[in-house]
Amino acid sequence: MAEKALSRRGLLAAGGAGLALPALGPRAYAGGRGPFRADLVVYGGTSAGVIAAVQMRRMGGTAVVLEPTRHIGGLTTSGLGATDTGNTSAIGGLALEFYRRVYAKYHGTPVTDDSPARYTFEPHVASEVFADLLAEHDVPVVLGARLRSADRRGDRIRLLVTDDGRAYEGGVFVDATYEGDLMARAGVDFTTGREGNAAYDETLNGVQHRDKHQFVHPVDPYVTPGSPASGLLPGVAADALAPDGTADEAIQAYCFRMCLTQAADRIPFPKPAGYDPMRYELLLRYVQAGWRGPFYTTHQMGGGKTDSNNNGAFSTDNIGFNFGYPTGTYAERARIHAEHVDYQQGLMWFLANDARLPESVRAQTAAWGLPRDEFTGSGGWPPLLYIREARRMVSAYVMTEHDCRGAVRAADSVGLASYTMDSHNCRRLVVDGVARNEGDVQVGVRAPYGISYRSLTPKRAQCTNLLVPVALSASHIAYGSIRMEPVFMILAQSAATAARMALDRGGAVQQVPVAALQARLRADGQFLEWPPSEPGEIVVDNVSATGVTSAGTWKSSTAISNYYGSDYVHDDNTGKGTVWMRFRPELPAAGAWDVALWWTADANRATNVPVDVEHAGGTQTYTVDQRSRGGQWVVLGRHTFAAGTAAAVRVRNDATDGYVVADAVRFTPAAGAS
Repeated sequence: MAEKALSRRGLLAAGGAGLALPALGPRAYAGGRGPFRADLVVYGGTSAGVIAAVQMRRMGGTAVVLEPTRHIGGLTTSGLGATDTGNTSAIGGLALEFYRRVYAKYHGTPVTDDSPARYTFEPHVASEVFADLLAEHDVPVVLGARLRSADRRGDRIRLLVTDDGRAYEGGVFVDATYEGDLMARAGVDFTTGREGNAAYDETLNGVQHRDKHQFVHPVDPYVTPGSPASGLLPGVAADALAPDGTADEAIQAYCFRMCLTQAADRIPFPKPAGYDPMRYELLLRYVQAGWRGPFYTTHQMGGGKTDSNNNGAFSTDNIGFNFGYPTGTYAERARIHAEHVDYQQGLMWFLANDARLPESVRAQTAAWGLPRDEFTGSGGWPPLLYIREARRMVSAYVMTEHDCRGAVRAADSVGLASYTMDSHNCRRLVVDGVARNEGDVQVGVRAPYGISYRSLTPKRAQCTNLLVPVALSASHIAYGSIRMEPVFMILAQSAATAARMALDRGGAVQQVPVAALQARLRADGQFLEWPPSEPGEIVVDNVSATGVTSAGTWKSSTAISNYYGSDYVHDDNTGKGTVWMRFRPELPAAGAWDVALWWTADANRATNVPVDVEHAGGTQTYTVDQRSRGGQWVVLGRHTFAAGTAAAVRVRNDATDGYVVADAVRFTPAAGAS
């Protein structure tokens, strides 16, 4: 295939339709004249891969991105437009810039350090943003670059060779694939499946038989109802349900994040060539038992399009059909990919057309279809399967449930994660004679938490010039929280920064000074601890031993995540006009201080919470909407205070229209204040 110059249009064509291979530019590899050389060789053109290369270029190094498919941007550009963010305030650096660039695309505004971010978007918009970043930073990209081998010299990777025989030599390598393919070829330890709870003293790992995305009506799993001898329906495994916490080889289900539309020119759901209605017999029985949906999500992304994901007991997740994917050959993965296409396209055709279904179900689904202006090279169908987990590295630090819950805190944090500990179902079994799903876990985290730099680096004895920001070292359940696209971008920026520092020092990535790395990351806008601290800040928490007085009844809670400290308190939406809490700091000096409030947001919160700031000139009252902007410091204003304990902030519940939360107050010396 002839190469062509890298451009926004050329890259989009290659990524969206699997067309031309972008050139490597003036430094292009010339067959027979030696390998292409870059400071950083990135294997995997996912969102993380793009960000790693851009960060290396911003630090003055060279980089190349090798993508084994013909699609750039990973799931961010393959239908996952409803970004799983957790606490958006914990997203910084290039990841935040990406989402600010998305906002700018929609609104035609410039991107600045304080411009808005947008976390929902159409696939082609995300593709345009990545194309802009790659073109602006002159990053060469090679599509269809499947890894053939990794040539090592001692404990270092010297070069990669792709299936077409080309070689790519680097100083440092980043494995940005969802599968961890380079990591495995380099001889680095990894695992797949679910550890048992006993492995890391966890509670949410291994087999988990719960009620999330579960059958709410009993459904017979046998080909002939009531007859086990007739065999099981397709998709139901014969395995026995093991005790909760048991280790196994299962991984959470994959699906495609469909982009759907109700536009008049939508493409109707195609009927797969090998369509078999028996694959959906279990769903038919579920509907006949009374289930009327939802059968998938329809999150709006803009342009009348959705990001449609799994929803319910029988949906787009092809449960139990992906166990061979993580370590499979390219041919085996292609077969699994095709199996998932057939399953999910067949599911949508079934829901829209099968005459045995209620007309309301068919009409509801048939009102949707595939967009003609997305994924034009694959008929509107997303090109990438959602690989929710595959290989996971095993390094000197394994992220676990304890990190997610804040029970332990890594001192070498290089980024934050904040999403729920989330695993989709892994198996569909027979339990007490009916079909049951197993494996779905959805347990929130208290607050954003740090990810250890050691979880991105292999054990030093195994490889000293490789960083793994996607298939990083984590247990199954911890990975379920970390595995979000913004986090992958955050960790990729941190990995590339460490790579640049390792190159400059001529040492191993494991020897990069953590303090220096963290200083550079903070300078580049990364958040490494939560809540972010400000120089000279004074925080008064609701449980502080001194500085807090109250009236009325406050109830302690941890029900809503992203609270400050050990808990928050609320008024139970009662006793209006009689409940208040005063936060009184001991300020070391008189002068101007910025006052900020922290609360947890929820739909049941009050929109009109009165907050009094008592300062040297009197009292100013602010009205706070606690249904939004939770889990972060919200600055109320700047005031002049006397030294000592004259300053105070009082949260009241007078005439409020919902639950009132009191959590913490921060006083920060204003710039130039003594």
